[in-house]
Formats: sequence, structure tokens, C-alpha cells
Amino acid sequence: MPIEKSDSPRILVGMDTRLLRTFVTLARTESFTATADELHMAQSTVSAQIKVLEGELHARLFDRLPAGTLLTDTGRRLLDEAGGVLDAEARLRAAAAEDGPPAGRVVLAAGETLCSARLPQVVVTLRRTHPGIDIELHPSGTEDAVAGVRSAQIDLALLLEEHADYADLQLSCIGHEELVLVCAPDHPLSGRDCPIGWEELVRESFFLHEQGCSYSDRLARKLAAVPGAQPRLTRFGSIEAARSCVAAGLGLTVLPRATVEPMLADGSLQLVAGPTLQDVPVQLARHRKRWESPAARAVRDELVRCFQS
Repeated sequence: MPIEKSDSPRILVGMDTRLLRTFVTLARTESFTATADELHMAQSTVSAQIKVLEGELHARLFDRLPAGTLLTDTGRRLLDEAGGVLDAEARLRAAAAEDGPPAGRVVLAAGETLCSARLPQVVVTLRRTHPGIDIELHPSGTEDAVAGVRSAQIDLALLLEEHADYADLQLSCIGHEELVLVCAPDHPLSGRDCPIGWEELVRESFFLHEQGCSYSDRLARKLAAVPGAQPRLTRFGSIEAARSCVAAGLGLTVLPRATVEPMLADGSLQLVAGPTLQDVPVQLARHRKRWESPAARAVRDELVRCFQS
């Protein structure tokens, strides 16, 4: 079948979908090595498949840089179409196997908070109830998770966001995470019966999750709103780093209770009696127009059950 030559080449349904799967995976990982590991093939095979695809499309899809591989403008345009072809292939395979149990790979993105505290039990349960489903977890912030769902690199995403409104995504609130203010057991605020107010809290040092984390950003805004405040905030890309600094007695942090429950139980962290902290919603996101496989539907149902039980 001849390839149409135009300023915006389109992906052909007759194209080998293995090439498209490699393309989509490389777009997400931005690494030939990581893509080869994920797809269980040699790195040279990944490189060869991308070259074949670029040759068939008469378009350069990636820029090869010392720090990694990045999509070109053309690659970004074609990524959604590649996802559409893979989506159609998945529908065809599901239709052929509709009498069997749900099976296949489901890519689930979520923040570090949920990946560490909530999702392991979901994976354990699904392995028992749906052994044919292979769940691939991707720790992602909201921006990366939304971009992944839009490009069909991610099937489902969990967002810890108060307000999430994306016209092309279907969002549903499936639960809430309780937030707690914690410190080390030998911190001056540990064990206080009288709740501490914002005016006193702003004089403390805080170790928070990175910017873009909705509940950490909300606390930072509350502290900054105190007249004359100059809050001492240290932001980390890792929740574990923030917890460790607080456990060492260096200051306070706010985190979902689920992420600090073991440390509260063993006494290495203590609750701080302070202002009421609003629970953070857990939003389940999927693409509004894309077909949902039986495997993805089974994962979605288990997520809802987990967060609402």
C-alpha cells in the first residue's frame, strides 16, 4: 500500500503493530535500553524497528540525544494515531477471546503516595482473581499521568487532586486520603493536647513532597497566607526523604495517613494536633473516547472496590 506524502503523514492500519508498540513504548520511556527491557528484546532490535517505522512513514520520530530520546514534533503528532491503531488491535483480540477471562497488560499510573501505600494490595488481589492480567505500575505526577492517558501510553491513572477537569478524560472520585501532620516523638510539638494554629506552625521547618503535589502545595499556600510569614520549606521528589528528615527531628510534614501508618504504629512518628486538614480526593482517570479492554475494566473495578472498602 503506498504511503501518502503530506506535511502530516498518517499511520496506516496495515502497518506491523509491533513497530507501533515499540514506538509508543520508546516515547514513554525515552530510553532505548528501558524499551528493550520492557519489550524483552535486544536494544539493537528496538533501534532497527524505529528506523523501519521512520522509513515507512518518511518522517523522523525521535531526536537521539546524549541524555535520552525525545519525540520530534512529528512524533508527538503521530503518537495519538499510533495509540488508536493499537487500541483497534486490542479490541479485535478481545472480541476473539470474549468468552475467556480478562487478560492482557494494563498500564496504571499513580503518584508515589498511592504506589507505595495502596496499590500493592490491588496488584496482589488481581493476581489472585485475574491471573491473566499483567499490571504495569508507573509512578507519575499528575501532569505526566494525564499526558500518558492522552497518548494511550497509560490505560488508567490515579490523581490526588482536589480539582481535576480535563475535557478529553473521564474522571471519577473513588475515594479520599486522610492527611495528617506529623513530627518526631522528641519534637517540641509532639504530644501537645492544645491544637497549634497557623500563626505558630509557620515558625516551624517543613519537609514536603515536591511542587505539583496537591496536598503539599495546599499546605505551603496556607503557611504563606499568614501575615508576615516566611515559611521554611524544603521540597523533595521522594516521600521517603521527607519522612526521614521528619523522623530525625528536623521538622514537620503533611502526608496521607496511609503512608505513615507503620511509623505511627512503631512510634517513630507522632501526630501533631493542628488545624483541620481537608482530605485529598483520589480521582480515577481514563480516556473518554478510547476503548476500555476487559482487563482494564477489571483493574478499574478493583481500584474502586479498594478505595471504597
